[in-house]
Amino acid sequence: MANPLLELKKYGQSVWYDDLNRKLIVRGALQRMVEEDGVSGGTSNPSIFEKAISGTDAYDEHLRRLVDEGRDLPQIYDELTTTDVGMSTDVFRAIYDETEGADGFASLEVSPLIANDTQASIEAAKRLFAKLDRPNAMIKIPGTPDGIPAIERCLADGLNINITLLFGVENYEQVAWAYVSALEKRWAAGKPINRIASVASFFVSRVDTLTDKKLEERIAKAGIEKERNELKSLLGKAGIANAKIAYAKYNEIFSGTRWKVLADGGARVQRCLWASTSTKNPNYRDVMYAEGLIGPDTINTMPQTTLDAFRDHGVVAPTLVKDVDEAFATIQRLEAVGIDFKAVTDELQVEGVRLFSESFAKANESIKQKRDALVAAGARR
Repeated sequence: MANPLLELKKYGQSVWYDDLNRKLIVRGALQRMVEEDGVSGGTSNPSIFEKAISGTDAYDEHLRRLVDEGRDLPQIYDELTTTDVGMSTDVFRAIYDETEGADGFASLEVSPLIANDTQASIEAAKRLFAKLDRPNAMIKIPGTPDGIPAIERCLADGLNINITLLFGVENYEQVAWAYVSALEKRWAAGKPINRIASVASFFVSRVDTLTDKKLEERIAKAGIEKERNELKSLLGKAGIANAKIAYAKYNEIFSGTRWKVLADGGARVQRCLWASTSTKNPNYRDVMYAEGLIGPDTINTMPQTTLDAFRDHGVVAPTLVKDVDEAFATIQRLEAVGIDFKAVTDELQVEGVRLFSESFAKANESIKQKRDALVAAGARR
């Protein structure tokens, strides 16, 4: 039987892997995903690194060498994470070359602790991009109000940028136009724009998690059955509807006059990347966020469970451009029953930064504990 993951390419969608880690790379599992499942890129974040570093001994030998060299904690974190992403970009390099820079990227995120510091984000992104020193590396910067000018500056300076933690359509439009503006600056300055790459990482399932929570609260208080049924009919609908509206905005922006000038100069579109596509609610189909968002110039970054499930029973069809009017209607219905949807997406971005910051702190604490144990063991020798 055909592998549904491979079928996604027919509709212009790439599959990236949402759990880059050392063990996966050194054991050849990532290369097998490329060969067997058509995986053509990968993403990482502080939560992924925290689990990888604390949950395995795969980093211990490298950590020991860094301790012996006298590296401090920030330097150790940078070395461990840039090594992982660097090795990942090497796995994907053949894809990057074959697609002439259209695909084959791996992403590394700046510290979430500086998500609200424009200048610090610029400096960190440039440092990490230079350290990786690979054309198919991307640096992730959160699309916060203070992150957006950092994103535009870095793109204008020639960095590949993955804008992360996008939840709201308005926020998505801001980062899409930041990409356009950055390329216009390069074009005006006579700099090349044909190899600048960017993706807008739009989170999906978390939107349903928070919206459903608010709906359930209203269902519990509903006085009549008609009201309860209306509220229940909206459960699990917000995430995909929100992403479809964002993609409609993508089509507007990247078909307009401003973009056409850049496209004629060789610029590539900023692809939408669907993130947080694992199904959190066991009552929902386990591949609903993979099946529901298939369309051209998009990426679905899947964790292992979603990748396995879609390979096994995913249904492939051009779903992203279907029922778009219904998607707009869904958001209007949510507003009508008292869900302030912009407040939901704003809350999710703040929460996303907080959760990544906590994971970043935990990852550094795990490194510290391992480092201290190694130092103590060396002192006893």
